[in-house]
Amino acid sequence: MFAPRTTAWPLVALFTAGYLAPYLLPTVVGRLDSGLPLSPTQAGAVGSALLLSSASAGFALASRVERIGARRLARIGLTLAALGYGGAACAHAVPAVVVGVLVGGFGSGTATAVAATRIAAQPDPHRPTTLGLLGVSALAGAVYLTVPHLGPGHGLPLAAIALTALAVWPLTGRLPAATSTSRQGWDASPLPHRRQGLTLAACMLCWSLAQNSLWGVSGRIGLDQAHLTEATVGAVFAVALGAGLLGVTGAGALGPRLGRALPIGAGTALIAVCIVLSASATDLTSFATGEIAWNTLYPIVLSYVIGLAASLDGRGRWAVLVGSASSLGTAAGPLTGSVLSAQAGFPVMGAALAAGLLVIAVPMTAVALGLRSRKTVAVTEGAEVVEVVEVVEIPLDTAEATPAAPDRLTAAT
Repeated sequence: MFAPRTTAWPLVALFTAGYLAPYLLPTVVGRLDSGLPLSPTQAGAVGSALLLSSASAGFALASRVERIGARRLARIGLTLAALGYGGAACAHAVPAVVVGVLVGGFGSGTATAVAATRIAAQPDPHRPTTLGLLGVSALAGAVYLTVPHLGPGHGLPLAAIALTALAVWPLTGRLPAATSTSRQGWDASPLPHRRQGLTLAACMLCWSLAQNSLWGVSGRIGLDQAHLTEATVGAVFAVALGAGLLGVTGAGALGPRLGRALPIGAGTALIAVCIVLSASATDLTSFATGEIAWNTLYPIVLSYVIGLAASLDGRGRWAVLVGSASSLGTAAGPLTGSVLSAQAGFPVMGAALAAGLLVIAVPMTAVALGLRSRKTVAVTEGAEVVEVVEVVEIPLDTAEATPAAPDRLTAAT
């Protein structure tokens, strides 16, 4: 019989802490606009700076997590997040807030890089990914429900991110430290499947830019175009994130049964429709329908894309690089959405973003078709039976084919 499968809860918690800032982007940007002497475009630029700082951490650390040690790097990232976001929440001068946001963003990106690297080394990376998305969706939904009732000011959502980092910090003791093996030659081997990885990274940059161009201005659509109150908009976001929980739960239950091409390709096309609906909303019904449908689909597709990136390299390097490219798109999103909506209006912005998503759905689906199957087999070693995962890969470019990394064939933990 197979060995029991346990969940890497420290990685799930670290994933949640790293991803919380992007999930809270609408309320962070909206409250920077209302609580500080900033215009909507300037507030969007601060939100973009936060996410750009997060992306830079991912690019800088993509191949260094094992060498430095997951435990040490996770603690550094969570400490920076707590200090940066906490300091920004307490500050009232714009320069101090911006510095705190940049430090916190780098901390979030560091935590995300560690989580992505370790998740890629798991026998089933889709499982901790979906659990992490469940955790961040639930936590963000709770923040959206409570923050409007706690008073005005820019500090509350930033304080929520800082407190989450502090709460996760004790769990880092269960992460591995750097070893002599990991310090020697870990980065020597070249990245496998470069063409597929670069294609996926470029597509994810554009995919995330489209998502977060809308997400970054969704609060303004609800307030200005649909004429809703902040409490109503927060309730819609909470319900939408709750629907996302159901979507991720379904994706986790299905796992790889549908493959990755169908969820990524068809899901991206449906997201494009939701973006058009949400951006053109003029009342509660249309706004809530668009946001709820979109937030249901977004984490489902994201979970399959993260799993696809993890399958390209068992050492997690493509998972971190694709995630960092996604963060670059996420970083550009608030500013892009603010500029497009200011120049052309929300409906035209939504139509342009949807068209871009339909274009990039094609190469993303093609990359997903390059990885065919993952099968679980039992291997008997003496009296012990362990569960291992065998990755069978059919790359798009056979000249780049390389064997699966040895550490992908590991006992389930």
